[in-house]
Amino acid sequence: MTFEFDHLFICTDIGAAIADRLVEFGLVEGGSRTHTGQGTTNRCFFFHNAMLELLWVHDPAEAQSDLIRPTRLWERWQGRNPSAAGPSELRSALIAGVDRCCPFGICVRPVDRSSDANPAGSEASAFSSWAYKPPYLPESVSIAIATNSDRLTEPMLFQIPLGQRPDRAPAEKVQPLEHRTGWQEITRVEVVSPVVTKPSPELQTLLDAQLVRLRVGTEYCIELGFDGESQDQHLDFRPELPLKLCW
Repeated sequence: MTFEFDHLFICTDIGAAIADRLVEFGLVEGGSRTHTGQGTTNRCFFFHNAMLELLWVHDPAEAQSDLIRPTRLWERWQGRNPSAAGPSELRSALIAGVDRCCPFGICVRPVDRSSDANPAGSEASAFSSWAYKPPYLPESVSIAIATNSDRLTEPMLFQIPLGQRPDRAPAEKVQPLEHRTGWQEITRVEVVSPVVTKPSPELQTLLDAQLVRLRVGTEYCIELGFDGESQDQHLDFRPELPLKLCW
């Protein structure tokens, strides 16, 4: 089975006010969601083949509950920006042995799925994983989270059940896909990391499949390329958001 990029999340400040800058630039915001029981909320931008998600914790108690704690979402969110956080806010990240956590999550999905051969929750995983069953999903459905989830210097890797291209969504789930920028597809996902270590086997799997690129830099950043980047232009949203858009 082959896999493709589904979406990226970036941990942001509460409310993700930076999303307004994306709208001003020419992107059309899609629907948002509160992940009941997980303690997170998002603001999203959809393209023909994938999605950009800005994610924050709205309920610390839920995010630190026994069920959610293994995802390390709380640590990633708290450790996203040490310069803006106090010592108590970084305690969990420091216990994990890092002074800044990678604030990204990368989700993949199968390219082709037969609903008869692979019912929800039973499909093969792109990497070594464990089953995560958040309260907002039906009991029979789980998210495959890569077993490198404790390595907070790497992106959280996961695979969602029943993932599909936004431009193939059923009528009741259609999201705005036409942006003033004219962009249609995300064609490059590159993680810039200040950590120089050998990638985990789970991350290496995505690198080998050319679903994600990785390079060393001075700080965490995600570069998203659109439609082959034929215009050779870019817009950098740092320091407010570790995101660079290239087209």
